[in-house]
Amino acid sequence: MSEAQEIDYTLKNPDTLTKYKTAGQISEKVLAEVAKLCVPGAKFAEICQKGDDILAEEVGKVYRGKKVTKGFAHPTTVSPSSYVTPYTPLSSDEAEAAREIKEGEAIKIQLGAQIDGFGVIVCDTVFAGKEGAITGREADLALATHYANELLLRLMIPPGTLAQGTDEEKAKAAAQKAPTQSKITQLLEKVCDAYEVKLVESTTSWLFDRNEIEGAKKIVLAPAEGTKGDGVPEAPEVWGVEMGVSLGSGKVKKLDDRATLHRRTLQTYGLKRPTSRKVLSEVQKKFGTFPFSLRQLEDERDAKAGAVECVRGNVFRQYELVGDKEDAPVARLLTTVSISKNGLTKLGGPASFDESKYQSDKKITDEEVLKILEQPLARNTGKKNKKKAAKTEA
Repeated sequence: MSEAQEIDYTLKNPDTLTKYKTAGQISEKVLAEVAKLCVPGAKFAEICQKGDDILAEEVGKVYRGKKVTKGFAHPTTVSPSSYVTPYTPLSSDEAEAAREIKEGEAIKIQLGAQIDGFGVIVCDTVFAGKEGAITGREADLALATHYANELLLRLMIPPGTLAQGTDEEKAKAAAQKAPTQSKITQLLEKVCDAYEVKLVESTTSWLFDRNEIEGAKKIVLAPAEGTKGDGVPEAPEVWGVEMGVSLGSGKVKKLDDRATLHRRTLQTYGLKRPTSRKVLSEVQKKFGTFPFSLRQLEDERDAKAGAVECVRGNVFRQYELVGDKEDAPVARLLTTVSISKNGLTKLGGPASFDESKYQSDKKITDEEVLKILEQPLARNTGKKNKKKAAKTEA
């Protein structure tokens, strides 16, 4: 039996969770640094490059001298206001390289680190140049996205996981079926209705695994025609939980921008062009099967040329750019979580939400939604008592 087969890569191995948490800490730290760079007048391409530089530097500080692969789970992407999908422009495309952030834009920052193939991806939305209180429709968008995300996280917890009471009551709670994806969408739409916004169609959360960010199960919210999710969250699992909310209709359209975000598939194909083979070799070495930007490769121009044949031969998967159909502002969040018998743990996610910064005349009134939002994400195991409590006990 090979060494790879002998190692337990599941969450039952504490080392696996440690690697996920390390990747999460790095991802959150870099996200915070990139958020500071997202100011009016800053160039999208330059921010993406700086984000990648910071992430590479932070990854380089951990697991030194150990035979552990580490690097990017997702390149730094910085998406304009109406964009839904990650945007990572190339410096060799003159118009794209010159594009700047505008005042008040809802900027989506997405990135991720991986340690030994255990990736944590995070995404947050910031309003460029906005200081002090945020009001009006921007506040509605931010609050709706936050509460919809918090609701979705709680709906990811398997029934009965946090049940209290007698054994009979716990067994009854555990016997309940997990909410269907249509029920999840219905509950999230109640949050959106309260703030007069819409879920972004086909917002998808994926099961994560080692070297895999699009596993066998997925949850699709507000699915477009012909799309559907498959499977329910269980313990022990790791998921990338995504939330997307729009001030428009929530419908999306394909954008004209060049697709620069790719991911290697497991498909084999006899590439004919030397440039294509060179690009594939570099991607395999640097990124494995995690997403990458063409700007991260040694030569952007070679990357653009070589990627064409790689996509045609299905060696690379190309992520098309999609935006709001009405060019309305969109907010997105992405949290990587682990699910255990004690509930849900955030491995990495958006910055802590300061509700006091957002002023809206709207609020959630639905009793079912409010009841779920009041529930904890995890059981209090007593491991993280506050220092004060620990001193009192001593």
